[in-house]
Amino acid sequence: MRPMSKLKRTSQELYSETEAAAALGISIVRLRELLDKYVFTGGNVRPDVIEFTSSDLLLLGYWNSGAERHRAKIISMPKPR
Repeated sequence: MRPMSKLKRTSQELYSETEAAAALGISIVRLRELLDKYVFTGGNVRPDVIEFTSSDLLLLGYWNSGAERHRAKIISMPKPR
């Protein structure tokens, strides 16, 4: 994963798919793979146009880094009752 300090610094609030992929240093195909694996699940269809916030980029960067390898370091939150 690229450290957040290496992301392009802008005052942008929203990023297009192209801008998000470029900021993360990944292809648009890889970005869409991550979205399909972690976001658009359970029959939810990915929309044609998506905009991302800087927080979205943080999560996408984490998932791209191989979240499964780091899973042991994550503390799961209890499910609401």
